[in-house]
Amino acid sequence: MTRRAPAEPPAVKREPGQQRLRRWLLFVHQLPPTPSNLRVRTWRRLQQLGALPLKQAVYVLPESPAAREDFEWLTAEVKGVGGDANVFAAETVDSWSDDALVEEFRRTRQQAYAALAEELERAVAKPARRRRGAAGPKPAAGRLVESFRQRLAALEQIDFFGSAGRDRVVSLLQKLEERSVTGSRRATDTHAEEPPRTDYSGRLWVTRPRPGVDRMGSAWLIRRFIDPAARFAFAPDRESLPSPDAVPFDMFGVEFSHRGGACTFETLCADFAIEDAAVTRIAAIVHDLDLKDDRFGPVEAGTVAAVIEGLQMSTGDDGQLLERGILLFESLYVSFARAARPAGPRRVARPRSAAAKAASTARRRPR
Repeated sequence: MTRRAPAEPPAVKREPGQQRLRRWLLFVHQLPPTPSNLRVRTWRRLQQLGALPLKQAVYVLPESPAAREDFEWLTAEVKGVGGDANVFAAETVDSWSDDALVEEFRRTRQQAYAALAEELERAVAKPARRRRGAAGPKPAAGRLVESFRQRLAALEQIDFFGSAGRDRVVSLLQKLEERSVTGSRRATDTHAEEPPRTDYSGRLWVTRPRPGVDRMGSAWLIRRFIDPAARFAFAPDRESLPSPDAVPFDMFGVEFSHRGGACTFETLCADFAIEDAAVTRIAAIVHDLDLKDDRFGPVEAGTVAAVIEGLQMSTGDDGQLLERGILLFESLYVSFARAARPAGPRRVARPRSAAAKAASTARRRPR
């Protein structure tokens, strides 16, 4: 069933020069006594949405189409188990001013960033003692990095007002990642110098037929970061290249292919010094799907694998299949890059009084 987007709220009338009022969405609900875990389940869902508890059974989010849709789905879930729920839009919320609500949202996200940073600090310190002298990263280390990355991404999604503390988390995550990803690339890099990029402009890049995850991802990486005018063709092996000037990749015995414990995508990243947070996330997906060693454990891997399998089954032409794969990885990159917000100073939320802290703690407990 197609859901209609909610109608835009009417514009708030104001005098010339008057500051525009912020609009808020209120979720008011009443839950039945059974099932017994319903209250905790609903409370956790509201936490995931980033909703702020104002009083018992009343939560608030800054108004947006996404927030309205989330609340509407939750309303349907509550009513589906015999409860009652409603969503209201408002310019004012009880005795809260706009500034006070914004500060409360910032404070809550700031505390979450601080808690995540503490966990990262312990993780950064522990491998340094345990893995001293190790030849390469353990699969568990890659999964740990991915787990923290996913938690940071989820927190960023509900950080509506740019709370302080994110940059510290990003810095610690980068330190942890250097030990599990960058170290692996350096260990598998056998070249003393990077190949000059000017040698790879407007070239014909050739790979094996019926491209899969590594060839699709590598082709996207080549066109996005190495050779924007790249053309692609297919050959069964390096002896069958259509031109002496063609650049083979992801073939046996060629320069740009698997190297050590790295897939072709990772080899290209190392050789062309491509350092980008979104690319690193994509590299984890390509590595795990191509080498099947479960080193990084990215949560998106299963979905990407299913999409690529569907593309292979529905597309007979190899050139068209590769282009559709490139579009898939470009979409992933845009999504990941958007989540990785630029670093910069963020406003620190003002401390609250002891009475306000006690009231907030009471509001957050599920009843």
